[in-house]
Amino acid sequence: MNNGVSMPLGLINTDSIKLNFTGLVSTFSIKGFSYGRPSVIIRPILIFRNIIIFMLKKSIILSVTVSVIVAITLFGISTHRLYSKKKLSVDPKLNEISGIEFDKKGYLWAINDSGDDPKLYRLDDNGDITKEVLVANAKNIDWEDITQNDFGHFFLGDFGNNDNDRKWLTIYKIENPIDIKTESTNAEIIKFTYPEMDGKTPVKPNDRNFDLEAFVALGRHLYLFTKNRTEPFDGITNVYKVGDHAANFDAELIDSFKTCTTMEKLCWITSAALSPDRTKLALLDSTSIWLFENFKGDKFFSGDIYRIDLGLITQKEAVTFKDDNTIIFTDEKFKGIFGGNAYVIKLDEVHKKLIRKAVKPKEKIIESN
Repeated sequence: MNNGVSMPLGLINTDSIKLNFTGLVSTFSIKGFSYGRPSVIIRPILIFRNIIIFMLKKSIILSVTVSVIVAITLFGISTHRLYSKKKLSVDPKLNEISGIEFDKKGYLWAINDSGDDPKLYRLDDNGDITKEVLVANAKNIDWEDITQNDFGHFFLGDFGNNDNDRKWLTIYKIENPIDIKTESTNAEIIKFTYPEMDGKTPVKPNDRNFDLEAFVALGRHLYLFTKNRTEPFDGITNVYKVGDHAANFDAELIDSFKTCTTMEKLCWITSAALSPDRTKLALLDSTSIWLFENFKGDKFFSGDIYRIDLGLITQKEAVTFKDDNTIIFTDEKFKGIFGGNAYVIKLDEVHKKLIRKAVKPKEKIIESN
């Protein structure tokens, strides 16, 4: 009711107008006087709103569907990229395979990570264990990699250091396994420490770059590539050098290389290998092989740098060269579904993404008189 009073529109103070929308009726009041009439505006607004909501729901469903299809497609591509390289399934006893190397006659040998006996295992072409060799004077605290020098000696790296708190680390040097005729052997023992660690003061989070899972032998030295556990993660692997004979060494820091900083577990260096002709270095992580060529001496990062995409993310832990053109790598078994295999790639067939060309030395400028 409006008590029969009407007001000219020109006298209405618009600041006093209040609108209420309920259902299909709109009302408005002006200084105590209320007016109501069926809405001719609200119906289209409600219909338009419902159309928008319907379209948004359809759009969300479509977006989710497309995202799922894309994710499945990418997963399929990455799975194929990895499993197309599969060579064999590794014996289940090597459930934490962490290092592989070929002996002088071309047999593949492997080691397990921490928790296993200090043993080497020889594999046949089907991935089955055909021989075991115990290193009688060794312990397997955290075996992580195998490498071989020009004389055929095998080096077993017991230098895993997840918590960055092991002061002294160990490398065992044995004869080439093909020459071991018994079920056990004794090793020369190489000890080393990082001068940056005093063994007493805990390493600060941003300095935790003393874990180690990768090394190679070149000349009379061993080159160690750290597994970076810095917080925040900076993606740098440091290269240290020690001698290849029984002694205690202070590891010498000689170089460093940044892989990536996206996700640390994807960028950790977990194994290393040199080609038989010593012209190529391979570093392994969970997604790729970093390949270094045309370097001089032990300046591994001065040459051409390539990245080889390995497809599906698995816990890849070991890499070696079968010959100068063939790389073998392995991964650990995960949940009984993925991994537990050895894979092969041919360098002249695989796609290598160029990261950086060799660093050219500056030419000496000769000034003429």
